[in-house]
Amino acid sequence: MSEIIQTKRFNEIDLSDSFFESLKSDYPGFEDWFRKKDTEEVLVQYADEGLQAFLYLKDESGLTPEGINPPLPAKKWLKVGTFKIDAHRTRLGERFIKKIMDFAIYGKYESIYVTIFPKQEPLIKMLQKYGFEEQAKKGDELVLVKDLSILKDDILRDYPLMSIKNRRKYILSIYPKYHTRLFPDSILRTEKNVREELIKDVSYTNSIHKIYLCFMPQTAELRHGDLLAIYRTSDGLGPAKYRSVVTSICQVEEIRTKDEFNDVNDFINYTNSYLDKVSVESLPILPVGACVLSGVIADLPVIVQVGELPSECQPQSENVDLDEHWGTAEFNTQNYCKEYDI
Repeated sequence: MSEIIQTKRFNEIDLSDSFFESLKSDYPGFEDWFRKKDTEEVLVQYADEGLQAFLYLKDESGLTPEGINPPLPAKKWLKVGTFKIDAHRTRLGERFIKKIMDFAIYGKYESIYVTIFPKQEPLIKMLQKYGFEEQAKKGDELVLVKDLSILKDDILRDYPLMSIKNRRKYILSIYPKYHTRLFPDSILRTEKNVREELIKDVSYTNSIHKIYLCFMPQTAELRHGDLLAIYRTSDGLGPAKYRSVVTSICQVEEIRTKDEFNDVNDFINYTNSYLDKVSVESLPILPVGACVLSGVIADLPVIVQVGELPSECQPQSENVDLDEHWGTAEFNTQNYCKEYDI
């Protein structure tokens, strides 16, 4: 099965695909509407058996959404026009939620709304998990809204926003060879000529949740809600002050130690509860060690320059055979995680 989320035009998509049967049934005139969209773009993902996910987003800036009771105010709205997934117990839906949030943030939208039938319970629960709330109705459909100007002091419901008030803030340094695959939206300009080699649009790169394996005694001090500024260290191809930057902000959801897992399979089961298709084959791309951090990611709109880390504080990570070293008492590696007053 392909994991790639693609951008396609309506006229490039087979409307006879069985994926659309429920949409044709729920929305009279769907086929005519679909054909009229013609060259407009949508996000899709295919599986071996056909279309698996479909997302159409519409700009409704300055408009009052029609047919909604009670009416929504005129503002810069992003409408989730059509959103359907056949996830088959994967986290594919969360990847498309991230696409919606990315589009909203980069488009500087004030709010997002979606109309959805009550029978779509799994999709409603997922949207509510990330801060959508029922505010109105449109005929038989619910209208779920996410206001991007309001914080609820809840990591997931606030996503992609983060509050810095009363939060502890740290810098977490990561080598370039790990950084871009973990944080593909924060790729440097100097890497864009080899983007296809560095980034694949698969679940472990383009996900809301990130899991980072490391050996840093300081991580034991981290708590739920702490903010991590992701520091991409220099790649040694030029002066560090031009190539070492803070690229992203993460918020800590959970910290686990290796002693909390019985073996590698126990760890794999844990990661599968957060990410799509994380497997033994994908683990070597991550620094290996004693601590597991999990959190949500928000990309900075502007890459911020910071000074070069002292050599004694720079990360020293290596790929390790987890099956061979899982029970090892000590790892001869170090990394860097220091609190800052920002």
